[in-house]
Amino acid sequence: MKPPGGIFVSVFLFAAELVAALYLSSTYRSAGDRIWQGLTLVFVLVPSILVQFTLTFVHRDVSRDRPLVLFLHLLQLGPFVRCLEALCIYLNVGRVEEPYVSITKKKQMRKNGYSEEIEKEVGQAEGKMFTHRAAFNRTSVIQAFIGSAPQLTLQLYVSVKEQFVTPGRGVLMVISLLTIVYGALRCNILAIKIKYDEYEVHVKPAAYICIFLWRSFEIATRVVVLVLFSSVLQIWILPVVLLNFFTFFFYPWVLFWNSKSPFPENIEKTFTRVGTTMVLCCLTFLYAGVNMFCWSAVQLKLNDPDLINKSQNWYRLAVYYMLRFIENAVLILLWYIYKTDVYTYICAPLLVMQLLIGYCIAIFFMLVFYQFCHPCKKLFTSSISEGLLACIHFVFHCHCHKAAEPVERAVLEPNNANDHEQGAQLSPKSQD
Repeated sequence: MKPPGGIFVSVFLFAAELVAALYLSSTYRSAGDRIWQGLTLVFVLVPSILVQFTLTFVHRDVSRDRPLVLFLHLLQLGPFVRCLEALCIYLNVGRVEEPYVSITKKKQMRKNGYSEEIEKEVGQAEGKMFTHRAAFNRTSVIQAFIGSAPQLTLQLYVSVKEQFVTPGRGVLMVISLLTIVYGALRCNILAIKIKYDEYEVHVKPAAYICIFLWRSFEIATRVVVLVLFSSVLQIWILPVVLLNFFTFFFYPWVLFWNSKSPFPENIEKTFTRVGTTMVLCCLTFLYAGVNMFCWSAVQLKLNDPDLINKSQNWYRLAVYYMLRFIENAVLILLWYIYKTDVYTYICAPLLVMQLLIGYCIAIFFMLVFYQFCHPCKKLFTSSISEGLLACIHFVFHCHCHKAAEPVERAVLEPNNANDHEQGAQLSPKSQD
């Protein structure tokens, strides 16, 4: 059994951000900044409550009659309790003989491109550890995009307005950025394991490095662009954020309604239709929050039993990054046009170029990951380079087709005019 390293990282980031946020809120209170103090506490307590609910839901503690564990969750200590449980399970592996084991079948990919089916015994301890890993994978995403992403945006906005960064605020921003990047990384790994559930997936260190660099550049540039734009055009940032959010929130629902599929009933047997709707709304809410800041590798499909689209769609990926790059470029150019004298201490043209180049670097590492480091790249029906070339060819073909239509009309109109003149010249002759 692998050590629960991912669980330790999740709990460490959760605790570090909680402590840093509480300390920073106390400094805001001492300085009399009640608004910044309140928002800082909101962005750390709301995701903490959601994390507690997620852990109790995945482990089904309500139906298992565990009052002490539920009480610790009310005290916001759930992640620490779960981490200790996972550590105890890992340390006791092999010391006690398993009363029974289950057999799972997975396909293992070989270097020659072929796969073979292997059987593996899974004991009770490993099954419990799997539940712990799954729960913390989900809480990492919730913590990252419901709490850390708004927190990082808020603290960077305050730093821009005050034109300096306090040590406490700087530490919180660094921890929040690491939490967001780690949550995005878990999204990538979760998407791979869901799409290729039949295969035994091994992610190499090079893949982790590529994902980390890809997500770091993508999220950092996105947050900086949003903060700079909101610092000069406060009124317009709300429509931009709401348009992004509601687009991604309603997009899975529109696809579901167009498919005319029956309402999904397989989420939880004890749920009513109202409960299922609430769970799906929370899922699409999280999906919209992720796509607000970066590409969510997991694509929702509400008419699928697993609620996940398992097909590899390069066109959707290409469209997302093209539109996001255009949006970032427009927002940063608007900031450059309307910037005030507050930004005289920085070189604005250089900052614009750095942000655009930073986003291009993120796209570069994304291409490297899918082309060379993806653990299941041998199962792709087409590589990402082929998919992007096909997408570019399609866009270029549509553009050329639209550009050719006026030319064809211009060619046809003189011919029609000549025919009309020839007919006019022939008509007097025919009268003679």
